[in-house]
Amino acid sequence: MPTSMSHEPTVLIIFGGGGDLAWRKLIPALFNLHLDNPLPGHFAIVGVARKPLDDEGFRNHLRKGVDLFSRRKPANEDSWNRFAEHVSYLSDDFSNPASGPALSHKLEELERAWGTRANRIFYLAIPPDMVEAAAAQLQRIGVCRDCVRDRLVVEKPFGRDLASARELDRFLTGMFAESQIYRIDHYLGKETVQNILAFRFANSLYEPIWDRRYIDHVQITVAETVGVEERGGYYDQAGALRDMVQNHLLQILCLIAMEPPISFDADEVRNRKVDVLRAIRPIRPDEIHHHAVRGQYGNGTIEEKAVPGYRDEAGVATDSPTETFAAFKLFIDNWRWQGVPFYLRTGKRLPSKVSEISILFRPAPHQLFPSAAVENWQPNRLIIRIQPEEGIVTRIQAKQPGTRLLLGPVDMEFRYQDAFRAVPPEAYETLLLDVVRGDATLFMRADQVECAWKIVDPVLEAWESVPPGDFPDYAAGSWGPESADLLIARDGHHWLQPVIKTVKNI
Repeated sequence: MPTSMSHEPTVLIIFGGGGDLAWRKLIPALFNLHLDNPLPGHFAIVGVARKPLDDEGFRNHLRKGVDLFSRRKPANEDSWNRFAEHVSYLSDDFSNPASGPALSHKLEELERAWGTRANRIFYLAIPPDMVEAAAAQLQRIGVCRDCVRDRLVVEKPFGRDLASARELDRFLTGMFAESQIYRIDHYLGKETVQNILAFRFANSLYEPIWDRRYIDHVQITVAETVGVEERGGYYDQAGALRDMVQNHLLQILCLIAMEPPISFDADEVRNRKVDVLRAIRPIRPDEIHHHAVRGQYGNGTIEEKAVPGYRDEAGVATDSPTETFAAFKLFIDNWRWQGVPFYLRTGKRLPSKVSEISILFRPAPHQLFPSAAVENWQPNRLIIRIQPEEGIVTRIQAKQPGTRLLLGPVDMEFRYQDAFRAVPPEAYETLLLDVVRGDATLFMRADQVECAWKIVDPVLEAWESVPPGDFPDYAAGSWGPESADLLIARDGHHWLQPVIKTVKNI
């Protein structure tokens, strides 16, 4: 990891600096990095947006976001003032070809004051349909041409399907080197997601049994209690498949299934992820209903509060066919995983906000205990919790206290909060610092994006060609449609329902 680069002068230009992503996520993350002192001494944040605003007004707006969303809220006055000195605003319409010189002059002004050429990070915190216009402006004014010092951060979704993703890649790589493009997926910055690599490859306990001989199947669940909130217009054009499966869930699957990399070099780690995506068995059109199901939430109750159905949300069509739930069964056709099903599910308005991976092991080859002793027997399982309780749980069998021989499941649990007595950094803190350092390990490469789209594209085409006739098909507050239960039940399995415990305050 090239950590020495983190001390070089750096300018972070946020296109869409006045938007929700900057307000809720980016600036709170940068403020926390500033408090932890890993940012360069010469560091500047420039927000770019159309709205007329001066530096002071921009800083006041950002301060409100930090007070609401930072993990160290509210901001200390002195700490905020020191941070705010690095923040400025540029009112500019980057879709207007005549507007570029103001940004160029701003960069020259900062670098002249520092006496050196800085690293330049251009963060496109803007809607997907504006990415090409912003990238074209950067190319036109010539401020992002250094393949080592200049970086372009692009938020998901990266395309709407395989064809549009390829077209966007051709557009960007026609102007920038692949090494300059950081396709960001905030899920990969979560502490527990990163620790999957540490858990698998820094410990010899599990790696010898991490294959088809010992693992029966894998379940990956990413559940949300919220609906579409203020994103109805966007979400109705995206859906759960584009919004979650194509990126978050497939990336988690890659970390679970990948082969050991030779080193922690960014491209070596990403090569192993691509190997997994290429090995996923294609879903034939005539088999889609056996491998993928969709759903849409209707009226229901979340946390004892009545909530509307998806079609009643603001910005959503009253007859919308967009899925808010998706479940998949995938197979990886390689030596390690042949025949092991991977079940993925994600949805909105589910009972709990939880993201976890469950590894279920095969039963012992010979059952030597009498049947009365094992009436509560359950297969061994390993649960990796991404949120809300970052940690790892191993479920084993043990003799219960008493004079009878009676076995039952017990959990050996590790929680990051209890073990380290610290609040882990937010995902954007990790990823922004990696961009500053020039470390692309946790960012998606063009071939990763393309391989992921190839997996879901046949399902997208099938779902769009045949509108669902039974939407809405699950109540808000339930665990999804009946078809998702049937998907896994055909193989003799059932979805494991997460058990959320109360997290102690530090």
